Amino acid sequence: MRRRLFPLAGALAVDMLGSGLFLPISLLFFTDVAGLPLGTIGLLLSAAAIVSLPVPLLVGHVADRYRPTDRVILAQLMQGVAFAAYGWARTPLTVFLVATLAAVGQRLFWSSFFSVVAGLAEPGEDSRHADRRYAVAGMIQMAATGAGALLGGLAVTYGWYRPIVWLNAATFLLSAVLLLLTPRDTRVPVTGTTTGGYRAMLRDRTYLLLIAVNTIFALCSVFVGVAVPVYLVDALPAPHWLIGPLLTANMILLASGQALAVRLVRPLSRARGLALAGVLWIVWALVYAAALRVPAAALVPYLLLGMIFYAAADLIHAPLSNALSAAAAPPAQRGRYLAVYQYSFAFANILAPTFFTALHARGPAVPWLALAALAAVATTAIWSLNDPLKAREKIKI
Repeated sequence: MRRRLFPLAGALAVDMLGSGLFLPISLLFFTDVAGLPLGTIGLLLSAAAIVSLPVPLLVGHVADRYRPTDRVILAQLMQGVAFAAYGWARTPLTVFLVATLAAVGQRLFWSSFFSVVAGLAEPGEDSRHADRRYAVAGMIQMAATGAGALLGGLAVTYGWYRPIVWLNAATFLLSAVLLLLTPRDTRVPVTGTTTGGYRAMLRDRTYLLLIAVNTIFALCSVFVGVAVPVYLVDALPAPHWLIGPLLTANMILLASGQALAVRLVRPLSRARGLALAGVLWIVWALVYAAALRVPAAALVPYLLLGMIFYAAADLIHAPLSNALSAAAAPPAQRGRYLAVYQYSFAFANILAPTFFTALHARGPAVPWLALAALAAVATTAIWSLNDPLKAREKIKI
């Protein structure tokens, strides 16, 4: 089975490497090559992201009629074409069109990819084996993205914007080719309308609460990139160079430690494991809120040690949340459920900047205290869901 997973692992690694390469130049490319103002580019990219928001709902409508691998291949082809067209985008309209195509492809990818991973389960296997598969996928994602971002930073230094865009387009197309070699889900796609549709999902209070809980946990996860740099620069007497090591160390841990984290929390149910992640995020938020009262001489080691709580929470949450979402979904509607589940991550990314900036204006500790309170609510909720979720996990997928 492991050899059969190599094409999928390779497809993900190539995809994330190309995305990491493009990350440092995502705004600079259009200002340098297209000559558009930075403010205009920001508005166009935000508008493209908003246009792509309905994609998970559309994917969920057809998810269980078409194999997820085919949807992921389509997503890679769309993104490859979009980035190949970036070199010809010169006007606001053409930039918006290619950015929208890329955003829709990206949303389609993440709305379908975890269904591919869930479909790799073999009949009769221990359901917790899926945790390791999600952990390995997360480690590949972080390692490849980090390596790509490092190389992309060099591209910024030398102004290699066009080659990076062409290379990113090529990685999407290569990823699509590798996905053709990935084993397909053995389930037979549904040919008619899936029973219940979204009305059945809206009556599934357990799963809807799971999505709400994961939105808060995803907010905790993305909060580090939004809040830490501003907090260190504006509120603390910490050296500005500390931002890079803090974020880099966290990425290294995520790229190397998810499999170990899965093994360590295996005695716990997935819901209890996520509750543990919630407690760790609460501690992290409170530790960082208290940093305002830490003497300057002790601040650097204090912040580094505090980041351990964040990293531990993220190491647990990343694989378990995706594994639990797949196990909790009804087998016949798993594709639809997993597509909609991705909204928790989309909403977190949309909310994080406004959540932080609005509360930061009221005081530098306020966002951290508010995050701790939200994490406490989510932790209590996921703890209460333990029994109904464990009952669902017993169903073979």
